[in-house]
Amino acid sequence: MTQLKSTIKFQNTGYFSKIMCDYLDQEDSIKDFYGNFPDIEGFKKQIAQKSGSYKDKNRKVLFQCVQEQTKHLSLSKLTKEHLYLLKDPKTFTVTTGHQLNLFTGPLYFLYKIISAINLATELKKNFPAYHFVPVYWMATEDHDFEEIQFFNYKGKKIQWNKDVKGAVGRTSTQGLNLVFDEIEKRFGKSKNADKLKELFSKSYLEHDTLTEATRYLANELFTDYGLVIIDGDDPGLKTLFVPHIKEELMDQTCFKEVSKTNVSLGDSYPIQVNPREINLFFLDNELRERILIEEGCFKVNNTDLVFTKGQLLDLLLVSPEKFSPNVLMRPLYQEVILPNLCYIGGGGEMAYWMQLKSFFKSVNVPFPILLLRNSVLIINKKQGKKLKKLHISEEEIFLSQNDLVRKKVKEISDLKIDFSEQRSELEKMFRHLKSLSDRTDKSFSGAVLAQEKKQLNGLNKLEKRLLQAQKRKYKEIVSRITWLQEQLFPKQSLQERQANFAEFYEDYGDELIPALVEVLKPLQLEFDIITMES
Repeated sequence: MTQLKSTIKFQNTGYFSKIMCDYLDQEDSIKDFYGNFPDIEGFKKQIAQKSGSYKDKNRKVLFQCVQEQTKHLSLSKLTKEHLYLLKDPKTFTVTTGHQLNLFTGPLYFLYKIISAINLATELKKNFPAYHFVPVYWMATEDHDFEEIQFFNYKGKKIQWNKDVKGAVGRTSTQGLNLVFDEIEKRFGKSKNADKLKELFSKSYLEHDTLTEATRYLANELFTDYGLVIIDGDDPGLKTLFVPHIKEELMDQTCFKEVSKTNVSLGDSYPIQVNPREINLFFLDNELRERILIEEGCFKVNNTDLVFTKGQLLDLLLVSPEKFSPNVLMRPLYQEVILPNLCYIGGGGEMAYWMQLKSFFKSVNVPFPILLLRNSVLIINKKQGKKLKKLHISEEEIFLSQNDLVRKKVKEISDLKIDFSEQRSELEKMFRHLKSLSDRTDKSFSGAVLAQEKKQLNGLNKLEKRLLQAQKRKYKEIVSRITWLQEQLFPKQSLQERQANFAEFYEDYGDELIPALVEVLKPLQLEFDIITMES
């Protein structure tokens, strides 16, 4: 497959928050909230920091647990090598995480993992004495099933209707045969469509839980690239986190440190997540509820479970798997059990990670490098031709629909739809009248100001009416512009946040992922536009 790639700065797309744009620009206002920057010099420093803090016993436990988790998978030679390399003191991970969305969910699932894969390759080139393993951390302990129970296929939602309680990873796959029936109706009859159906069937209909299904699916898609898949809902891994769980229960360090950070961040940026007094859940079959402190005791929200301090600490030592980190504690859990250098995520994830730097420092765990994942707009051959025919540049396609239509209509119109010269003349005239009004009474000054406002408003209305008239005149071109942009930006959102990989796999098959791996460069820190030529 041949493809043409270009890039646009994240900051110029209009789809990324101020905190992310300031981070990419390394503005002084954000520097206190992250550690090393994602460049080669930053990774050199990060390797030194992590080397001095990560314990060999953690490596041993990590290897044993992941080996057990993946024993039923058919692993590639490279994945096996990466798994065994976890025991080597010179091995580090680069990690991305994602919910267990049905059939991978939004398209950016692919971009997250490819960012990790390509970053590991890039680091090996720059630091050949070390080893780097790409990791996909499955968010198996989440309990927001409503967020993951569907995926979009060609603008239509395919949904799994099920009543789920507790951690989503433990959810039975029973009932997904009905989703498969829906897929068979909607997917095409091509060879690639048949492969997708087979992939869904083997992933979800031949595995008992959502964790097992997602692990199989991710391995099938990325095993050739040595991806190591980790499930944090593991008693062995939780033993490594016991000291930090205890500190959270006894001292509420996360609440104290993140609250202070939020005060500092809040001066310039919106707060992504507010901490709880205790940032842990109690986890059991069909149960994941917050742990609360009330009247000197520990209670599990929405249950009758109550523990004294001693009882809860005893339970922690015997059954650490019953304690589940929330969104603010999960990053610490991950960094404690992994020899990790970098976390790769989207803008929202990066924002809440930036709330955690002082918390990490207070518990003596190195804060990882934060890398904004690759983002991609895929344009097929037909869409590329239409963009050229309509004279729409790659930067222009990111404009809001109103701004894009307005700009294009002004360009093609045989009339000049720009009253800037008339505004300038009006303003010049009223500046003269204002100078006269300064030598008269206030009532005349008020009349001048009111008249200026009225005249400018009238001029603006006339310009809008002329624009609307030209839109009607060129309605066929306007329709083609809006239709094309809606194809590339469904629901006026980024393609990667709405579409599922399936509709692109139908077109490009097994060449899709290799084509993306070939061109995406995670340290380039720019938004990728890829035009598929064949």
